Amino acid sequence: MASRLEARHLYKVFGRRPDEAVEKLRQDADRDELRASGTTAAVIDASFTVDPGQIFVVMGLSGSGKSTLLRMLNGLLEPTAGQVCFDGQDLTALTDRELREVRSKKISMVFQHFALFPHRSVRDNAAYGLEVQGVPRAERGRRADEALALCGLAGWENSWPDELSGGMQQRVGLARALATDADLLLMDESFSALDPLIRRDMQDQLLQLQKTLKKTIVFITHDLNEAMRLGDRIAVMRDGRIVQNGTAEDILLRPEGDYVASFIQDVDRSRVLTAEAVMDRQVRGDEADCDCETAAPDTPFTELCAISARLPHPVAVLNEHRDLVGVVPRQRLVGFLGDERDTTPVTCDAPRDKGGRKAVARA
Repeated sequence: MASRLEARHLYKVFGRRPDEAVEKLRQDADRDELRASGTTAAVIDASFTVDPGQIFVVMGLSGSGKSTLLRMLNGLLEPTAGQVCFDGQDLTALTDRELREVRSKKISMVFQHFALFPHRSVRDNAAYGLEVQGVPRAERGRRADEALALCGLAGWENSWPDELSGGMQQRVGLARALATDADLLLMDESFSALDPLIRRDMQDQLLQLQKTLKKTIVFITHDLNEAMRLGDRIAVMRDGRIVQNGTAEDILLRPEGDYVASFIQDVDRSRVLTAEAVMDRQVRGDEADCDCETAAPDTPFTELCAISARLPHPVAVLNEHRDLVGVVPRQRLVGFLGDERDTTPVTCDAPRDKGGRKAVARA
């Protein structure tokens, strides 16, 4: 599949005899044992797939290996072992010249620190990748202006970087990546240096752009809430290994191991979960006579709570064909919020399934 990214059993070891260290790791050697001998295993047996148009978030604490992993994806760091395949090519098998060609046309990177040239205008900064490609000046100016407009910077093309706020400078960095029309964007802690409000604005900007551009994106962050908000899929790293890879709902509802469970305990679940994630799927059938307010599978959790508060019975969840696919008892909503108060729903007529039974799950 075009633009599909695959990481296959990637290892990155720094220090003496790295190949020997990889063999020890494959035999379940302890990372601390290797460190004692002067070898650091930064990434250990990392495998994942990013489908075209997905935002794949890699998250973990400082030292978990996430930035090292990202740099192997575009060849800035050579893997000690393993493969990186993108758009049908094994990037680890390319010559230096071929790899530079791929990086200039197919892969763009957005850095944590804006990395703008202070002596270049906003337009010239955004056009830099095109200049490296040898694109004629008139065309690269046009494409840079289009990318700046997409990022909300129309009218700032002739300004200098020091005339922009931090958030605007980061938008220039994003526009520079978009101007090359690369299929793959690698974003390394791109919003972490911004103030919280500006950071959220940049997250909104990225999600809005993604609806239109549908790029393949690998996004690195240490912020779990940011990961949950942006990621179609999320890989959680610890000590060089990916300890869980799944959707935001997978990680919130089915954490694998104590580490991931402790990591997510302070996450605001109401910002992530939807009706589909919390509904009782035991109920199936067509919508019967029901004038009550209902929800869709993608109804946000907070909106679902508001609907539930207006109804004396569980909320019916209907798909796009108006078929009943589940119900959400109020007590289940309370359980997901961690509140143990008695909130047993009041009995009331509800939609019926094909067999004529009431589609009301037990709270």
